[in-house]
Amino acid sequence: MLVSLSHIYDILGILVAVVAVLSLRDTANPKRFLTGAFWGLYAITFLLGNMIDPLTMGLIAIAMAVIAGCGGVCGGKHTEATVADRTAKAKKLGSWLFLPALLIPIITVIGTLGLKDVTIGGVQLLDKANVTLVSLGVACVLAWVAAMALTKDKPLQSVKESRRLFDAIGWATVLPQMLATLGAVFAAAGVGQVISDLVSAAIPVDNRFLVVFAYTVGMALFTMIMGNAFAAFPVMTAGVGLPLIVNMHGGDPAILAAIGMFSGYCGTLMTPMAANFNIVPAALLDLPDKNGVIKVQIPTALLLLGANVLLMYFLVF
Repeated sequence: MLVSLSHIYDILGILVAVVAVLSLRDTANPKRFLTGAFWGLYAITFLLGNMIDPLTMGLIAIAMAVIAGCGGVCGGKHTEATVADRTAKAKKLGSWLFLPALLIPIITVIGTLGLKDVTIGGVQLLDKANVTLVSLGVACVLAWVAAMALTKDKPLQSVKESRRLFDAIGWATVLPQMLATLGAVFAAAGVGQVISDLVSAAIPVDNRFLVVFAYTVGMALFTMIMGNAFAAFPVMTAGVGLPLIVNMHGGDPAILAAIGMFSGYCGTLMTPMAANFNIVPAALLDLPDKNGVIKVQIPTALLLLGANVLLMYFLVF
């Protein structure tokens, strides 16, 4: 295939590696060596992930956790344009500013739906097994090119801005990847069975509503803890969804999965562990309260979670 998921990982790895180098060279950062090491290890997971054995990868993850836990990931010095300069440039570009951001979902949809079966010279264009992720990666690269063309900035400036964002978010940048892996580990370790035993002991499992309530609310709570609905899904579905709702009460697995994931997303709205959804926007908008996005989303999340409980109860059986 011409464009595979490994190519997207290589691009990400190169970006993070350059961020690591810039961090190491930033003498204004009192912990530049630890910060650079953290991002360097993160770059290795993208660049050499297919070649590293599981034990070594686990040691890399532990090393990153130790660096972050000891406060080794610190922000450095960044040269930023003044508010007046940014405002003037924004006025000059006008609505064209939104083009790079809009290109990402548009190209992703086009690639996912329209290019998944396209071949060139008998070679598959996009990785069919991961067509959505590959399309998203291609979309981001094309959006980056469009942004460079619009702003007339040098490519290195975009990397410097990426580093500024990495510094603003800090170690939480790696949470989505780490927590998704943790969900698979929990499922393999049999945590789902433990959850099933706890739920069976806490509620009468012959009561359909209580079982549905335990599953949907449990999805939200586990997502808040793990920061990722995809991490919570295998644990809660193996522990409650399949044995109690599907096998015991005859629920529809498709509806269970759809509404169960939606319930997990309600938890996403209410946790700082979902850094890519809640901490990143706060950093991008320079909000004084890094949890400001979460506080605004909580009422909506609770209303949606209540609606999901009812939808699951009336539709899954």
